Amino acid sequence: MDSNALLAQRFQSLQDQINRHIIGQPHLTARMLIALLSDGHLLVEGPPGLAKTKAIKVLAKHLEGSFHRIQFTPDLLPSDITGTEVYRPETGTFEFQSGPIFHNLILADEINRAPAKVQSALLEAMAEGQVSIGKRTLPMDKLFMVMATQNPLEQEGTYPLPEAQLDRFMFHVKIDYPTAESEYEILELVEQEARSQQEEEGEHLTQQDLFAAREAILNLHMADAVKTYLVELVMATRNPQAYNTELAGRIAYGVSPRATLALSRGARAHAWLQGKDFVSPDDVQAVVHDTFRHRLLLTFEAEAEGISVDQITDQLLQLVAVV
Repeated sequence: MDSNALLAQRFQSLQDQINRHIIGQPHLTARMLIALLSDGHLLVEGPPGLAKTKAIKVLAKHLEGSFHRIQFTPDLLPSDITGTEVYRPETGTFEFQSGPIFHNLILADEINRAPAKVQSALLEAMAEGQVSIGKRTLPMDKLFMVMATQNPLEQEGTYPLPEAQLDRFMFHVKIDYPTAESEYEILELVEQEARSQQEEEGEHLTQQDLFAAREAILNLHMADAVKTYLVELVMATRNPQAYNTELAGRIAYGVSPRATLALSRGARAHAWLQGKDFVSPDDVQAVVHDTFRHRLLLTFEAEAEGISVDQITDQLLQLVAVV
């Protein structure tokens, strides 16, 4: 077995370990790993108590790097995230005290509860890989991933992310309550963990393992036909009238070029995690909903009819032929 296949197996093992702790949310754990392998960021939406925080904490425990959780609140300031200059009277100078943003894995909990200035401080780090403080610009570490959560139940005191800022996230994942069987397994797991103080060993991956995996994914074969199919899906959101007149009346704005890049890298990572040595249209279709969900804007008429972006994406998949 070559080193690339062995590395893929280690990441598959990591995914299995996370799924043993995060029961009933395999879609979330898979997209979390794909975002990590694609050097992307994740926006997760779902009711409280669905182990969103625990998922990234379990990932951080098995990956070399630092983790920090930031609770977003309406009174949060940009300096609470980025850090600030602190005056040292003993030396008479200002010293920069770095903020929590300079960790490797960040959980931005309830990001839509913080005002726009705070959101923009986080999103600059995500999009540009740097933080601006006064006249200084500080680079982020090579390993830097943000998993932001937002609670759909809480409407008062929230600041929804603008569409242009949502575009910085690679995926927008929606999760829901687990099934009765999964709920029973969660109960058993929590009771077992409370009784046992023993730490599970499992797979531990270094940052070098992660960077090697990213390189292997970028070198994964993607045929021109698959690239054409991927681009046509994106173009169909911008020129829907070429496919369906009714669809054209439901799409206000198509997805951005960032969607093309996210779709490509996401499909590559999905194929690699499946143990494949090439990317197929199935891999593109597997990640297209999470890629388009926060980028495709619907018309008022479509929203009034109760049509979702996922339904429009389903229509696009039917209309755009696989090359």
